[in-house]
Amino acid sequence: MPFSKLTPRALLAAATIALAACGGGGDDGAAQDNFAAIDALKEAGAADAVLADPNLPALIAPRKPQFAFLDFLKGRRLFERETFGGNGRTCLTCHSRETGTVSPQDAQHRFAANPADPLFLGDGSDDGLGHGATRMQQDATVLVRIALPDNVSLAQDPSARSVVLRRGIPSTLNTPALDEVLMLDGRQPDLLAQARGAIADHARATREPRPDELAHIAAFQQTPGFFSSTTTMKYAYLGVKPALPPGHSESEKRGRRFFVDAPLQGDLKTGLCSGCHSGPMLNETNEFIPAPPFRRGGRFQSVGVSEFNVAGNPVLDYVFRNADGSTTTISSADPGRALITGNAQDFESLNAFKIPSLWGAARTAPYFHDNSARTLEDVARHYAKFFSVVSPIVLTAEDQADMVAYMKLLR
Repeated sequence: MPFSKLTPRALLAAATIALAACGGGGDDGAAQDNFAAIDALKEAGAADAVLADPNLPALIAPRKPQFAFLDFLKGRRLFERETFGGNGRTCLTCHSRETGTVSPQDAQHRFAANPADPLFLGDGSDDGLGHGATRMQQDATVLVRIALPDNVSLAQDPSARSVVLRRGIPSTLNTPALDEVLMLDGRQPDLLAQARGAIADHARATREPRPDELAHIAAFQQTPGFFSSTTTMKYAYLGVKPALPPGHSESEKRGRRFFVDAPLQGDLKTGLCSGCHSGPMLNETNEFIPAPPFRRGGRFQSVGVSEFNVAGNPVLDYVFRNADGSTTTISSADPGRALITGNAQDFESLNAFKIPSLWGAARTAPYFHDNSARTLEDVARHYAKFFSVVSPIVLTAEDQADMVAYMKLLR
């Protein structure tokens, strides 16, 4: 948005940030002032341009040396433009500035504009070889090849040492700076390994990225444009933990009770969602749900997505050789974390996936590892079905609407 079109309030906010640039802004108080200015710009609809300003990281996080100006420019170029001699994809191909991911609507618009868009190459095509773009436009899933653990085989093909699965593209909003668990199954140990794997597997690079290039990509993903709001940005840069908003409408206030950290009592609805969406980022378990035994801080759970298989993905029979010599055969559309741990007897592994943060969730549709929930309303309907199967809890239509109303507040 050109400055000539900004409202007076937006101009004042922009000026605040500009003055901070002149004055140094070297303490947390100045950083807080800059956050307040950014909030004002967001309300005025002009934040995107400011968040893209390469000077901003040093202003709001002056104690983070990795946010040097030249490093920012290098990281942005690598993320947005570098193909590493591959198939034409860059990081930006699959991780948009707006949502950090790709939705079916995004894919449809991009195909209409350019059927040769690199998004539809390789694992983004119907057969994995570059032919057809139907699946990407319908589900926005990519074909991910996962190596089978040594103790796991396929009943249909015992000689196979890998399996190809259909999975959504994890969002880069909030994740790089605030979530140490990377990928839907947690298979990458850090941002450098994640970038290296994506460049090799999805961009089909013909040259290996240098360590400094990987470091620049990782640092760039922790700059202001990769947060859903100043709420999560403040947590990353200043350590200010996000607080659950109180809610304004009656529906939002009713919805809040599902997300507060509290033991399950009465109708079992207060604290229900916080069983898996607890902690500052609302992405870890608490200890209040008794069966199966939950522990505080768990990051992987099955919530019936592979079991229900609404997406209609192919189901295979996986044979796990257990430590005692016995075998466990699991029929699944995607065993999730179990293909990383090799453990089909652990409820945090079998058909389990990373618990995502709820902050900014309204921006990152579709949902679940297979993109089977297109909207937050679909998510609520899924949980109504899930809890009807595993518990006596009945989520009414009003409950579901209240949950959705509240999740939309979690920016």
